[in-house]
Amino acid sequence: SYYFIYEGRNALRWYKRLYQIQGNNLTDIYYLRYIQCLKSVMDYDEADKITKEYLNKKGDQKEINRYVAQKKQLDSLAKTKSLYDTRNLDINTGKSDFGATFFQDRIVFSSARDTTKFADKLYNWNNQPFLNLYVAERNPADGGLFNEKLFIPNVMTKYHEATASFDASGKTIYYTSNIVKKNKLVVDQDRINNFQILKGSLVDGKVENPQKIFFDSDDYSVGHPSLSDDGKLLFFASDMSGGYGETDLYMVKIAADGTMSSPQNLGPKINTLGNDLFPFFRNGILYFSSDGHYGLGDLDVYESKMLSDGSFSAPKNLGAPINSNKDDFTFVIDKTGSYGYVSSNRAGGKGDDDIYSFTKGQPVCNQNISGKAIDHKSKALLADVTIIAYDSYNEVLAETKTNFDGKYAVTVPCNKAVRLVASKFNYSDDEKTVATTKINEAEITDVDFELSNYDDLVVKKQGVEKVDVNPIYFDYDKYNITPLAATELDKVVFVMRKFPKIRIKIESHTDSRGKDAYNLKLSDNRAKSTRDYILSQGIDTARIESAIGYGESRPINKCKNGVKCTEAEHLLNRRSDFIIIQK
Repeated sequence: SYYFIYEGRNALRWYKRLYQIQGNNLTDIYYLRYIQCLKSVMDYDEADKITKEYLNKKGDQKEINRYVAQKKQLDSLAKTKSLYDTRNLDINTGKSDFGATFFQDRIVFSSARDTTKFADKLYNWNNQPFLNLYVAERNPADGGLFNEKLFIPNVMTKYHEATASFDASGKTIYYTSNIVKKNKLVVDQDRINNFQILKGSLVDGKVENPQKIFFDSDDYSVGHPSLSDDGKLLFFASDMSGGYGETDLYMVKIAADGTMSSPQNLGPKINTLGNDLFPFFRNGILYFSSDGHYGLGDLDVYESKMLSDGSFSAPKNLGAPINSNKDDFTFVIDKTGSYGYVSSNRAGGKGDDDIYSFTKGQPVCNQNISGKAIDHKSKALLADVTIIAYDSYNEVLAETKTNFDGKYAVTVPCNKAVRLVASKFNYSDDEKTVATTKINEAEITDVDFELSNYDDLVVKKQGVEKVDVNPIYFDYDKYNITPLAATELDKVVFVMRKFPKIRIKIESHTDSRGKDAYNLKLSDNRAKSTRDYILSQGIDTARIESAIGYGESRPINKCKNGVKCTEAEHLLNRRSDFIIIQK
């Protein structure tokens, strides 16, 4: 089959012909292979077209949603600079070299290079020598490998030994091997030789007492073991019956005495109808390769977080340059998350599969702040409110506007004090300060704003704008601020705080009863008391142009000296005006 020996264009020709003949009757797995062949020659537009056709045929909305989410993530990755830098290693040969993994301070990898007495034995699938494990020194400067030599030669067969994993002490090894009895391959009823996982103890560079794992079987393959750093979990790949696709990922739990639980399929969030392979688990994250998710082509590397209940988050594609339009697999990363290795048969390599070293930069840590803006008086949601996020140096971190529902969301850096200012024409500003944490992509919700409409806070008469307050009441013959007066003056303070450009002048008036000179002095004292109260609330003195009492000289009705008036009419003249002279 051209598909399995990676002759992409030849395979594409045959799948295209099959598609033209069978159309919508193409089986799921052939659809997948056709789509992967299109991606392998970078015909992404046609691949997306066929993918949508296939998904529409299935009518599975959940799978459509997964496609949309994964394509959106890939599109987002394409627009941002990758955290990864990759480098093809000098140690690669014209044959297959892959599967680098950490072993103490060295690297163990799989290779089909001709260095053994079994060199004339060729694997008839790709006409290359069978795989063996090698160990090499690592150059910390560039990740390069050197001084390679055969690893565990005492258990090497004339067939495959590959993809190893070790416990933290380096004393226990799990590795993949052909099922062999009496130096001959064991085949199942379909004449297929399957793979098995062997476990052994490492003593002086040799494997002692290699044993099969209890779930090994002559009837199906298990391989690609990956042991967690604490030795409590073993991940592997298998085509055993009951899975979701051609090859699925499984996990077993390992007790302190070495007893293993029954294999647990990682479920449909991880596994697909295609091949899900090469698991690697570190720092709570499962890395694996799959050709069944919606990636860049053939096998792509994905990451998924193990959740507290033992399930896994939706896988995320690592993007280029870790992934390509060809097979990308056996991803491993060190405990600090800063360097590692991945294998690929992408264009530009030295042979069939090549090992690439990579370095990983620190991800940009961001958090999302969201909320809504409402009218202070009516509580109605406000659209088109500008939200600006500032850092401690008053530099803009992000800016957005509320939508028609009055909602907004901004993305800001982690671990900062963020000042958010909400503003809208003819409305007061509102401000909140939020402290972001160190958790990447955390959500800070319900950071809401209330904005006051200027027109709700002022009255306009004869072209003059005044702060809208009820009468300021003073005790008889007094000018000190009463609690009732303070309540009204707080409205003036509120307006001046909400509209920081406003400047006012204060005018205080009395009724006509009493002597003119006395009323003039009393009103002036009251004007200056109101000014002093406003200033005591933190308002800048420059924002009050003047505070003057006019006594009874400016009545707003007929009630002058000698005119008989009701108490209600006199009350209208006992007033304080807060006239807006600048806004």
